[in-house]
Amino acid sequence: MRIRIAAGMMAGLALLAGCAAAPAASPTTPTTASATSTPTPTPTVDPIADLSLAQRVGQLFMVGTGTDAPNPQTLADIADRHVGGIFLHSGTASSVAQTAAVVARFTALVSPAATGDVPLWVATDQEGGDVQVLHGPGFARMPSALTQGTRAPETLRADAASWAAELAAAGVNVNLAPVADIVTSAATARQNPPIGALDRQYGYDQQTVAAHAGGFADGMRHGGVMPTFKHFPGLGRARTNTDFVLTTDTTVTAGSPDVQVYRALLAAGPALVMAATAIYQKIDPSAPAAFSPKIITGLLRGTLGFDGVVITDDLSAAAAVAGWTPAQRALLAIGAGCDIVLVSSEVSVLPEMYDAVLSAAQSDPGFAAKVDAAARRVVTAKQAGPGAD
Repeated sequence: MRIRIAAGMMAGLALLAGCAAAPAASPTTPTTASATSTPTPTPTVDPIADLSLAQRVGQLFMVGTGTDAPNPQTLADIADRHVGGIFLHSGTASSVAQTAAVVARFTALVSPAATGDVPLWVATDQEGGDVQVLHGPGFARMPSALTQGTRAPETLRADAASWAAELAAAGVNVNLAPVADIVTSAATARQNPPIGALDRQYGYDQQTVAAHAGGFADGMRHGGVMPTFKHFPGLGRARTNTDFVLTTDTTVTAGSPDVQVYRALLAAGPALVMAATAIYQKIDPSAPAAFSPKIITGLLRGTLGFDGVVITDDLSAAAAVAGWTPAQRALLAIGAGCDIVLVSSEVSVLPEMYDAVLSAAQSDPGFAAKVDAAARRVVTAKQAGPGAD
C-alpha cells in the first residue's frame, strides 16, 4: 500500500455421550435395562446465511477515507454497496476523540439493509516510524520497526498493547501491521525501497522477525485490535517499490525464510495476512502474488495451512497493478483466494470493482462459491475478534 496511507477461526464442540450403568441383577430384583442417550449434534450455523449475495460481496472490500473528515463516497459505498470495512489513510493530525468521531460516522451506517448488521472492520496502518497514520493528542509517537526490534519481545508486546488501546479508543479494530518481511542485511537495507529504506523491518533473519513481529501482533490482540502480517510472500528482497513500478522478485522461493516465517507467526493467534502485489519469479512468474492462485491458495492456504482472512495490498492506485482494469484486479484477487480487496487510495474505482464481482457471482456458480467462502471467512473472523483477554 502507499506509505501515506488477514488466522484461522477454529470452532467446534466435542460432545461427550454419557452412559448410565445398569444395576446388578439379583434373584429377587428384576434387571432393569438402562437407556443409553444419544447426543444431539450441535447445529452448525452458517455465519453468512442471512446475508444477500450483494451483502456478501460487500464484505470483500475495504475502502479508504481520510482521518480529518469522512469521505462522502466511502459513506455511500457502505449504504449502497454494503462495504464491510474502511481504511483510515493519511490525513491531518487528529486526536483520539476526533478520530473516533470520524469513525462513528461510518459505524452508524451498520444496519440490516446495509451490512446485514455485520460490524465494520475499521483499519489503519500503524507500524511506527515513517508509517504511522494516526498521530495527534492521545496517540503515542511509535518508533520504527527497526528500533522496536532492539527491544525484548516481551517489552514490545507490552508497548504494542498500549498502542492498540489507543487505536481501540479511536474505534480502530484492525491494524495493517506488523511487517513480516525479512531484509537480509543492514548493509543492503537501503537497496530495498519498500521496507529497508524506511526501517520497516524488525531485523535481518527469520528468528528475529518472528519473535518481534510476533510480539507486536500479540500486543495488538491483547489491546483488542486484529493484527495483519505483511507482505506475503515477502518484500524484503525487492529492489523496487510496488507503489511506483511493477516489481519482480527474483530471489524468494516457497522454501525461503521470507515464507517460512509465517509458520510461527500464524500459529500464535488470529491475524490477517496481506498479499503483496509483486511478481515472484521463482514461485509464480505469471502474475502478482495477490492475483496468483498458486501463491494464495496453493502456498499460503495449502502448504502453510492458513484458513483465515487474506487481504490484498492496495489495488486502487498502485503502479504494480496498473496493467489491469479495476474490475480485473478485483476478480483476479477473489479468484486467487483473497478475501478482502483493499481500495485505499483511489476510492473512485470501488463501484467498478464491486459491480464486477457481483456480476460474476450472479452468473458463475464456481465464482459464487469463492465469494461465499471469502465472505464466510471474513464474517467468522469479525465474530471471533482478535482473541484479546
